Amino acid sequence: MELEEVLLKYEPVVGIEIHAQLKTKSKAYCGDKNEFGSTPNTLISPISLGHPGTLPKFNKKVINHALKLGLALDCDITRYMHFDRKNYFYADLPKGYQITQDKKPICKNGKVLIRLENNNTKEIELTRIHMEEDSGKSIHDLDPFNTLIDLNRAGVPLLEIVTEPVIKSSFEAYQYVSEMRKLLRHLDICDGNMEEGSMRCDVNISIMPLGSKEFGDRVEIKNLNSIRNVQRSIDYEIVRQAELLDNNKPILVQTRTFDATKGKTSAMRKKEAAHDYRYFPEPDLNPIKIEEKHLLDIKSSMPALPNELYEKFTNNYNLSTYDALIIIEQKEIAIYYESILNFTKNYKAAANWLMGNIKSYLNQNAIEIEFFPIKAENIALLIDLIDNNMVSHSLASQKLFPEMIKLPLVNPKKIAEENNWISESSSDDLSEMISKIINENPVERERLKNGEKKLTGFFIGKIMKASKGTADPKKSNQLLNKLLN
Repeated sequence: MELEEVLLKYEPVVGIEIHAQLKTKSKAYCGDKNEFGSTPNTLISPISLGHPGTLPKFNKKVINHALKLGLALDCDITRYMHFDRKNYFYADLPKGYQITQDKKPICKNGKVLIRLENNNTKEIELTRIHMEEDSGKSIHDLDPFNTLIDLNRAGVPLLEIVTEPVIKSSFEAYQYVSEMRKLLRHLDICDGNMEEGSMRCDVNISIMPLGSKEFGDRVEIKNLNSIRNVQRSIDYEIVRQAELLDNNKPILVQTRTFDATKGKTSAMRKKEAAHDYRYFPEPDLNPIKIEEKHLLDIKSSMPALPNELYEKFTNNYNLSTYDALIIIEQKEIAIYYESILNFTKNYKAAANWLMGNIKSYLNQNAIEIEFFPIKAENIALLIDLIDNNMVSHSLASQKLFPEMIKLPLVNPKKIAEENNWISESSSDDLSEMISKIINENPVERERLKNGEKKLTGFFIGKIMKASKGTADPKKSNQLLNKLLN
């Protein structure tokens, strides 16, 4: 059965839980380091190992990160709250319980704006955001006979972000997770690296007949580690559930996993109910009260958010939706873009250089924009050289920009002057040069006039050689056609 066929009969209902590991120096309830990639079982202590008699101590940075996200998503902030114990047994959960929040999460409600086709938007409503700790990691693929346990991750602080069941397609789910990852990165509270597990998704999905108001039995797909796999797993599950219903078979309420290689989900276990966890208040941590001043301090420290930047870039700088979304994808890229605009008002040219030569250099050298050698002011000076017809765009891109990489602190005009790249020819001088080249090549001239368009490149090459690369190819092409006609 094809997905398109299923969607003519059934409506998907999707809710998503995102687990975001927080960027803190230490774990949520002890002083163990919080970092990725260390030797297994080296970032541990009696507290994170759950030894008897040990007591947790709350990491204040966790609550600050949670408040930032809650304010950014227009959530209701819980002013007085406590922690809870969620009891269950896994080999990678040393204490046998997880410190989390049940009845009193730090944030309730809230919404995320996502962009759909044709520049339409939709608000995805949130149920809650709560603080908790991560479990360790079970490794199944290093030993053929045993599961290996790495407890470095045990106790790492998490925010769990839960939506209402309002997502209606895999595309909406893709946009939601993308938007949430972008926001977490802009707030600098999570690096959003799904491949390393610092952001993971669980998807709850059911289907119901079109026009129905009653939700179907739902299935949870656990630990999706890429945004693309979120989309693929939902599409697969929609079809799987529809085929069961069409054959009068029940949809079992269960937890499933997604095999990215096969593109299929498979059952893991029966879905636990809330009462299976035996929640009760955490006795070793005091309740928390959020003061108004604390909230105001957090609010004043927050950067411009992606949607604010989008409105600014499209309305004030007249960028296209595509350009704006590319630039705001990373906060540091957006900051660098606005730094260029401190020195030039050619907003489109600044965007083109950033998305073209600059991003290409970053990708080729596998570096972030913070390590890009050319300061924003010199990129603006480069744009001005082109706008004032002192260098052509092609020369700037192919010759001047690479030299600026080598000499990042030198004014680009000085580099151009020292290499004789400044175009000092007027239109009359350029016309005279082109006329001379046309007359020196009468055979090629006649062939071009008779329709051999490929000879345009021949003449442009001659012009660039005669001008030592300083002539503007676009202007030269226009003059060539004018003189030939």
